[in-house]
Amino acid sequence: MLEITLEKTQRSSLRIQGYDYTQPGAYFVTILVNKRRSILGEVEAGYIKLSSIGEIVLSSWLEIPDHFPNVELGAFMIMPNHMHGIILINESSDEVRATHASPLPGLTNESPRGPKPGSLGAIIGSFKSAVSKRYHLMTNNQNVTLWQRNYYEHIIRDEKDLQSITDYILTNPQNWQEDEEFTQAR
Repeated sequence: MLEITLEKTQRSSLRIQGYDYTQPGAYFVTILVNKRRSILGEVEAGYIKLSSIGEIVLSSWLEIPDHFPNVELGAFMIMPNHMHGIILINESSDEVRATHASPLPGLTNESPRGPKPGSLGAIIGSFKSAVSKRYHLMTNNQNVTLWQRNYYEHIIRDEKDLQSITDYILTNPQNWQEDEEFTQAR
């Protein structure tokens, strides 16, 4: 008889070890559609034409500051199989921040799971969850994973970095044919 032991796999983090992603700053993020499927829209003549799913992504992205009052959005672009955006986390005057799925302190002996409330990870997780929920309602299919696990982030260090990233984001549709995500989507 073959005995198989299933061990919990440890996923490596893409985040900088020890960095506090709740602290004020500007962050560039890239979020990929699962399996890089081009379902968010099409690039036509250097402009993005959003699909109905892409429209859900747009409205959910614009709602982020409604759920995180200390957050502002910078430049962003939704592409056929990914999106780029700049998230600015400002000082928070409200010290009570929560992630809706986190247990109340003291109710379990386990460490809290998931991202730290108010962090970049919590913001991205909330966004991806909101889009997925709306997508599943629209398609009436709960079995489709919409997003690739995790996301890419870059801490924007200065104005020059901010301008360079903003230019990259805004010209992404014009450069789609040369984009790494275009070739991987094929």
